[in-house]
Amino acid sequence: MELLAAAFSAACAVDHDSSTSESDARDSGTGHLPGSESSSTPGNGTTPEECPALADSPTTLTEALQMIHPIPADSWRNLIEQIGLLYQEYRDKSTLQEIETRRQQDAEIQGTEDGSPAGEDTPEDEEEEEEEEEPASPPERRPLPQICLLSNPHSRFNLWQDLPEIRSSGVLEILQPEEVRLQEAMFELVTSEASYYKSLNLLVSHFMENERLKKILHPSEAHILFSNVLDVMAVSERFLLELEHRMEENIVISDVCDIVYHYAADHFSVYITYVSNQTYQERTYKQLLQEKTAFRELIAQLELDPKCKGLPFSSFLILPFQRITRLKLLVQNILKRVEERSERECTALDAHRELEMVVKACNEGVRKMSRTEQMISIQKKMEFKIKSVPIISHSRWLLKQGELQQMSGPKTSRTLRTKKLFREIYLFLFNDLLVICRQIPGDKYQVFDSAPRGLLRVEELEDQGQTLANVFILRLLENADDREATYMLKASSQSEMKRWMTSLAPNRRTKFVSFTSRLLDCPQVQCVHPYVAQQPDELTLELADILNILEKTEDGWIFGERLHDQERGWFPSSMTEEILNPKIRSQNLKECFRVHKMEDPQRSQNKDRRKLGSRNRQ
Repeated sequence: MELLAAAFSAACAVDHDSSTSESDARDSGTGHLPGSESSSTPGNGTTPEECPALADSPTTLTEALQMIHPIPADSWRNLIEQIGLLYQEYRDKSTLQEIETRRQQDAEIQGTEDGSPAGEDTPEDEEEEEEEEEPASPPERRPLPQICLLSNPHSRFNLWQDLPEIRSSGVLEILQPEEVRLQEAMFELVTSEASYYKSLNLLVSHFMENERLKKILHPSEAHILFSNVLDVMAVSERFLLELEHRMEENIVISDVCDIVYHYAADHFSVYITYVSNQTYQERTYKQLLQEKTAFRELIAQLELDPKCKGLPFSSFLILPFQRITRLKLLVQNILKRVEERSERECTALDAHRELEMVVKACNEGVRKMSRTEQMISIQKKMEFKIKSVPIISHSRWLLKQGELQQMSGPKTSRTLRTKKLFREIYLFLFNDLLVICRQIPGDKYQVFDSAPRGLLRVEELEDQGQTLANVFILRLLENADDREATYMLKASSQSEMKRWMTSLAPNRRTKFVSFTSRLLDCPQVQCVHPYVAQQPDELTLELADILNILEKTEDGWIFGERLHDQERGWFPSSMTEEILNPKIRSQNLKECFRVHKMEDPQRSQNKDRRKLGSRNRQ
């Protein structure tokens, strides 16, 4: 232990003298990881003057850490086998912990700004000073680390620093807090993969291979329901095995993103196949529940088994899609903690880029299946009063549809009492085309005008009383008759008006941000209740998502951009809570820019295209 500390001190001696004050200032604002205070206190180690033998010691941190014994294989595999959480439980607990951590960080930083002066000790500060008796330790470590891990002892889901091998090695006395956070982030990726594999195995062994279920389902129904889940599980098993081998090499994990990169580039195409089948999977499952009583009763019986821990069958079916999206976020979490311009940063960026391509391909696969059917259905309902426009196209999809009221135009007061001021029209807005219709009997729509989406302009009317509330002007620069046309339209609410305006003219400047500029700070929210999109212009939210607010309505709707994937859409404000502290918002943006920063095009651009093309062919 003393030799290891001495080796680390030798490697850092030059930097230590020049950066002690800066390091102390940084550490004073950084929290202990849960459970670390009782086992170790970060120290400065042994100086060269105190240990002349350092001349023969390792000269880098990497060489010093190589002297630590690896985790015994049996010990590590025993830890994996003892993970008691199914992946659904892990995911819920992890995201809730992440939400709570952000809340505490937001409140604590605000408390520091708004509370007592910096030089005035609080009772909490005095208690912490009594607990930390070592002079080398910072006097105050209040903010919690921004990691999403499970520290509940009853969950059987441990932190890296809680492993007996870690505590007995003394490595916690050597590593800086930043490196400990990085170790925790990599450890979470590994242990969560083990939890995921356990849930996948339950899906196969408990449901798919059930003999009674095999007799009830036709082979085609079973194929749609379970798709290529055996391939997904096989990839997960090999992936987990390689991660286990890496953990067994050294108790201080060198890296995991190189393994993630390899599997994302060469093996994770099985996720694209599985997720692309999601539309048919959901439809088949609903039909089986409605039409086959034996299936419905057996599934209910299987769900009651203690192995399932009260989780529904459907939560097991969506595991692969949840995992591939979560894996990308876990790599982002690692990327935020690696040293900038380091080899580990390059590896993490490569892994993240490959995962992002897989996730995008998964999303496109799901959308392609549902969009084709939707476009065919819309085409059948349209009757053209003007020159027919072909609706079905592989590059076209629906953005928004709905009823609005068209103002008949300026009338005299006498006319207003005898004629209706507004008449109903129906809009179909696609990604490249607007079609304006009137609804006719038989669930049909008569098309009387259209325009390319790029030739649309909108303008909000100022408040002109109740009659003209929620009214906006839609201008078609070139309509179906090659002329300019103007429509004055009334929406049912302020939020509906804003949503139509945002969809019709997506580059329009909003209340909070100009879409043509990059804003360094704007309002942010985090998701505290999951939300499933009900309309094409809405955004599905997962717990702990962070979003920039681009537009907000008085009746409770937000138009936002999710930071981790730049997806935009509307969602109810009641599903989120605002991040009030500007420092936290700035930190979130900086982490986002770092994750998505431009890479060397010579190193990655051509490779991306080739691999995406090969995935599409598969």
